[in-house]
Amino acid sequence: MVNIFWFSLAVIIYSYFIYPFILLIFSAVKQAISDTRYLWKKSQRRVVDKDNLPPVSIIIAAYNEESCIKARVENLLSLDYPQDKLTILIGSDGSQDKTAEILTSFDAVNLKVHIFEKNRGKMSVLNDLVEQVNSDYIVFSDANTHFNKNTIEYLVRHFNHDNIGAVCGELHLVDVDSGDNKDNIYWRYEQVLKFHEARLNALQGANGAIYAIRKELFIPLPANTIVDDFQIAMNVAKQGFRLIYDPEAIAIEEIAPNLQAEEGRRVRIGLGNYQALFTMAWALNPLLGWRFIAYISHKVCRWFVPHLMLITLISNLLLISNPLYQLLFIGQILFYSVAFYGIKKQQKRQKVSSIIGIIAFFVSMNIALMRGFIRYFSSNVQGTWERTTR
Repeated sequence: MVNIFWFSLAVIIYSYFIYPFILLIFSAVKQAISDTRYLWKKSQRRVVDKDNLPPVSIIIAAYNEESCIKARVENLLSLDYPQDKLTILIGSDGSQDKTAEILTSFDAVNLKVHIFEKNRGKMSVLNDLVEQVNSDYIVFSDANTHFNKNTIEYLVRHFNHDNIGAVCGELHLVDVDSGDNKDNIYWRYEQVLKFHEARLNALQGANGAIYAIRKELFIPLPANTIVDDFQIAMNVAKQGFRLIYDPEAIAIEEIAPNLQAEEGRRVRIGLGNYQALFTMAWALNPLLGWRFIAYISHKVCRWFVPHLMLITLISNLLLISNPLYQLLFIGQILFYSVAFYGIKKQQKRQKVSSIIGIIAFFVSMNIALMRGFIRYFSSNVQGTWERTTR
């Protein structure tokens, strides 16, 4: 029981603290080598020919997005990218509100609207829309996201290198009322990991709000796929191409007003994570090097943290006769007490300190992940979706 306790705790600590430290060290070494090569060869690392920008297609699947779809289309039509080289394909997936009506009201030559009468799910819409694409590059995004003016240019500039298959941009979360950037500590922490994993050719998937791929590398996925962005990008890596992270390619999205509004989304993503785990056996190959290490450390270990947290608590309870484990058990009880206190406060839209907020976020995130795990094994996974706040 002692070994079970310490193993469970060690995996949690490794995934969240030790692995990032190791990642930063190897990333720094890789960058030092890259900088030295650059100084020696004096070659330009990233060349942007603004007079010969490639044609790009933007794809969005929308469901009941009447509150934001007009602003989204206007945002895309106002980007600093030649509109004659930009095709916007938006599919309304059986929307029951005014989404289809709003989309068809636009009179833009480069806007291609597809109205699907039946709600089949996001992946089905993406599969259909990709078939309509004539350009070599596709940018995937969401209906409630906004791009900065130069975002498309920043994404596609990387495709000058033939070995780059996908580029993930950076998503900024803003407060719905004030418009202020409200990226929390955990979100920024994840962005740091993505940046350094990309240096080692180990970026784990992409963010569905902002990423681009070569069309030829798109592999259609089953209709019931949940985390489509993760699997689409990882399939690019599976074909031997690099995934790049560009923090200058920025998208903006409003945060959910509270933890309760995020709960359904997190559970669904949790379900999708386990779905991906059992359909991506190829990523568990140690011969993939850093991609394998990052997948195990950043993804697989994280997906089983809620299970390990439960095992740690139960095994600690069974060892309670030892004074050391009595102290550790008290520490766990205090940790969860603070977490549930923070969750309750945030559900009431009351402010909490940063430390309480991050503890509440961590515990609520893992509860949602466990619920997703249960749903994956207890229900028939469907691709149909419901609109969430974010």
